[in-house]
Amino acid sequence: MSFFVGLVMGIAFGIGLVMAFVRFENSRAKQRSELAAAVAAFSKMTIQDIRKLLPPEFYPSWVVFSQRQKLTWLNLELTKIWPYVNEAASELIKTSVEPILEQYRSAILGSLKFSKLTLGTVAPQFTGVSTIDDDSSGITLELEMQWDGNPNIVLDIQTTFGMALPVQVKNIGFTGVFRIICRPLVDQFPCFGAVSYSLREKKKLDFTLKVIGGEISAIPGISDAIEGTIRDAIEDSITWPVRKVIPIIPGDYSDLELKPVGVLEVKLVQARDLTNKDIVGKSDPFAELYIRPLRDRIKRSKTINNDLNPIWNEHYEFIVEDSSTQHLTVKIYDDEGIQKAELIGCARVSLRDLEPGKVKDVWLNLVKDLEVQRDRKNRGQVHLELLYCPFGMQNGFVNPFASKVSMTSLEKVLKSEVNGSEAGDIEGKAKQRKRDVILRGVLSVTVISAEDLPAMDLMGKADPFVALTMKKTETKYKTRVVNDSLNPTWNQTFDFVVEDGLHDMLILEVYDHDTFRKDYIGRCIMTLTRVVLEGEITDSFPLEGAKSGKLNLHLKWMPQPIYRDS
Repeated sequence: MSFFVGLVMGIAFGIGLVMAFVRFENSRAKQRSELAAAVAAFSKMTIQDIRKLLPPEFYPSWVVFSQRQKLTWLNLELTKIWPYVNEAASELIKTSVEPILEQYRSAILGSLKFSKLTLGTVAPQFTGVSTIDDDSSGITLELEMQWDGNPNIVLDIQTTFGMALPVQVKNIGFTGVFRIICRPLVDQFPCFGAVSYSLREKKKLDFTLKVIGGEISAIPGISDAIEGTIRDAIEDSITWPVRKVIPIIPGDYSDLELKPVGVLEVKLVQARDLTNKDIVGKSDPFAELYIRPLRDRIKRSKTINNDLNPIWNEHYEFIVEDSSTQHLTVKIYDDEGIQKAELIGCARVSLRDLEPGKVKDVWLNLVKDLEVQRDRKNRGQVHLELLYCPFGMQNGFVNPFASKVSMTSLEKVLKSEVNGSEAGDIEGKAKQRKRDVILRGVLSVTVISAEDLPAMDLMGKADPFVALTMKKTETKYKTRVVNDSLNPTWNQTFDFVVEDGLHDMLILEVYDHDTFRKDYIGRCIMTLTRVVLEGEITDSFPLEGAKSGKLNLHLKWMPQPIYRDS
């Protein structure tokens, strides 16, 4: 009897043990599944989601600064030693900055020196640091700094017409990013040969000028001259790609210094649909273009009066020092005569987006501010042709002209090879007299057809024809009229004798023919760069100023080179 009781109890205990084990395993599997789902959900959370769950004091540093780390410890120590840094740095800054200001001073200023310079009691704050993985030959750090200081800076200004002014620099506000490069890496302590530093990005630089015992605005031109001198000195002495090289281990570090690496050719073609800044009439637009905003490197176009769709067709050349980080900036202004010009809009092109040796045709949307692009207002567009030519580039073009003729980079890419010897001393060559190669030839234009033209009469049709104009010579032709068609076909060919193919422009305007007048439909404006480069093209070109429509064209270039002395 006891045997059977023991057997039953053993079986019951075993079944219970098995059931408990199965239940435990199922519970563990469910927990693992829920944990996996929770981990997956957390992985999809944004910083904003995390901020809803945790109070700020629980944020780990990587949540807020995923790439840029905080430097609270450095700021605490810098605050402690700032009185000593102020005393030591003030004299050093005075002796090193005075020659730079003297170098960049405006013509209206006879001399510019410091009579007093202290950095004040407020230490700069480093708001973040990050490392840049550029290559294995060195270490690159970027430090973000903010300084709203209370320095005591007084400049003794002597104007060219004999007036002496003590000018105080007040209310300095600065935010920027400094780049520090330790390169090259070596097997001697401290394991790098030199340190380079530069102001990589200048986000904000504000200051006010005040004449001690007077008002600086009472002397016209002085405030702008001083401010321009300070900004030019900062831009050309420390702002990237300029960098200061400090040798740590003796050696030749000339390869770390700033050097021109190429030339950017820019053709300012036109703008369209510009915002009107005038109450009476239309804006009088002009453009400023630069890679580095120095007064002697900023190019200004001519002013086109009373026109919101100006055509410039002007060519400029810029020296490039770092194609990977530099960019071309274009600003369009309304000329107000003796008053300060009013900004219509601006645009920017990164040089790293340009393929060396290839002409890039771009339309850029104009914005109010390049840094804070919150304004969605349509301010118009600007049309550019861009060509970046690195020094020493072998572009594959054969020179059909004499090998010793000096040419611009645009002419070289169209007709020759750019080599290091030709690109040698940029400043010296800019001062030399040279012979310009003029691309003379015949441009054959076949107006094939148009598509999807807008209706111009009550019957939903149009009677279109095309007027062709070569801008410089003002040679004009026009096609026949095609009645009652929004998709006309002409297949008419016109030949233009072009005296300067690199700097001329073809304008095609489409009109609707009426008995006593003609109604404008739209236009195509094109430089000859592409057809000169390729020899022959067939393409469709959208109509500017029209709701719809495009022209189908065939263009052929037949060169006849000539030379002229300049």
